Amino acid sequence: MNHNPLQWGRPSNDTYGQYNHNIANASVREADHQSLDSFPKMNTQQPIITGTSVIALKFKDGIIMAADNLGSYGSLLRFNNIERLIKVGSETIVGVSGDISDLQQIERILDELETTEEVYDNDGGHNLRAPHVHEYLSRVLYNRRSKMNPLWNAIIVGGFNDDKTPFLRYIDLLGVTYGSSTLATGFGSHLAIPLLRQLIPYDVDYVKVTEEEARKAVENSMRVLFYRDARAADKYSVVTIKKSEDDPSSYTFTHEKDLRVQNQSWKFAKDIRGYGSKQQ
Repeated sequence: MNHNPLQWGRPSNDTYGQYNHNIANASVREADHQSLDSFPKMNTQQPIITGTSVIALKFKDGIIMAADNLGSYGSLLRFNNIERLIKVGSETIVGVSGDISDLQQIERILDELETTEEVYDNDGGHNLRAPHVHEYLSRVLYNRRSKMNPLWNAIIVGGFNDDKTPFLRYIDLLGVTYGSSTLATGFGSHLAIPLLRQLIPYDVDYVKVTEEEARKAVENSMRVLFYRDARAADKYSVVTIKKSEDDPSSYTFTHEKDLRVQNQSWKFAKDIRGYGSKQQ
């Protein structure tokens, strides 16, 4: 076997003769047929390991966001420990769905942004806020889309505006952006949004919603997604950012991990003949 990765999957030269590089329209230097420099440039054509829905909504004193921990390889539920909610700075959360490798690249980009802004450019005492992160990511994703090499993700950014009001906006792989009091990506945009809009039918109505009501709506949405989305899992994470009760000018950031969908009705399946180890 030829152990050069550039030769994997090709017929053996000893058996079938020299490989014809014109088949793949690849230009290879005669002096070095194994050179990586001569390998044709390739961009991502479709996601491989993916994460499904991120859901988020505003409430009176802040925002709440949730995403499950599953990484799917097609229809195979491959990984169950993927954290898709990324903290940026002290008061911003970024939820990412789509390709997991591109999520990891976004995480590196945000880490560099945070280092630059918080360590080097913080002489004036200005903190990195959610609107800044959203604007930065929208430029990054649009730039990658313009190069025909997009980051294959949909992103929700949550936090607070400079005027202390809750901030929630969306970005996709084309660089399209919009904001709402209720947002979701993936299958959640079909299944979770109607549930969230029952609580907040109009954007301005979020000021009437308490944290407990918002939390209950998120739990119900994650339960429905677990039932109806074949790429969703019952283990998920929730982030809540709200104004501090002691000091309205500061915020509390709570990141809860390894939560489970409660009151699952799939348990009835164990009584059905033919299910699992129970035979006819």
